[in-house]
Amino acid sequence: MPIATDPLIQSTSKMSTKKNYTMKEKTLIGVGNLIKLLPSGTVFIYQILNPVVTNNGQCQNVVNKYLSGILIGLSALSCCFSSFTDSYTDSNGDTQYGIVTMNGLWPKGDGNEDLSKYKLRIGDFVHAFFALNVFLVLSLLDPNTVKCLYPSFESTQKVLLMVLPPVLGSIAGTVFVVFPNNRHGIGYPTSNNDSSS
Repeated sequence: MPIATDPLIQSTSKMSTKKNYTMKEKTLIGVGNLIKLLPSGTVFIYQILNPVVTNNGQCQNVVNKYLSGILIGLSALSCCFSSFTDSYTDSNGDTQYGIVTMNGLWPKGDGNEDLSKYKLRIGDFVHAFFALNVFLVLSLLDPNTVKCLYPSFESTQKVLLMVLPPVLGSIAGTVFVVFPNNRHGIGYPTSNNDSSS
């Protein structure tokens, strides 16, 4: 099916021009924002490295526990950091990435673009907070991490694994309907009608 005739693409492009969204459209926008919550690259690298550093949950050395803690910490930092990045298309048509600051994006481009509309907002901190919480729930309830760091917790893990992710997902989804994420951080393409203000 060609992209131009795909009904999902057409409905999404029509949504960007509407001002009043229906409940269904708000829900879909919220789910889209929830999907953008965690950087997929960070989660992917964590999922690959976690079995290696935890020795598939059989931490025989203290080194495995330290490496697991370092991996969780660096991955969590990456999830938070990505909430404070954005991108724009410069006058040459190239995508430029930067860190969101109180004055706009840093580093400044060639000077032709007004980057002050990319200022730091309260929503960025909300997104960073929920990105951190969602990642920590996923990583700390991972079976390899549980077996390695706190093996006595393994029986309680099953109950938490069934309850905590859906509850946190519902809360995060609700918050992201209220604070939609308009950032196009590192790893996410910029839109043609960039509206990150």
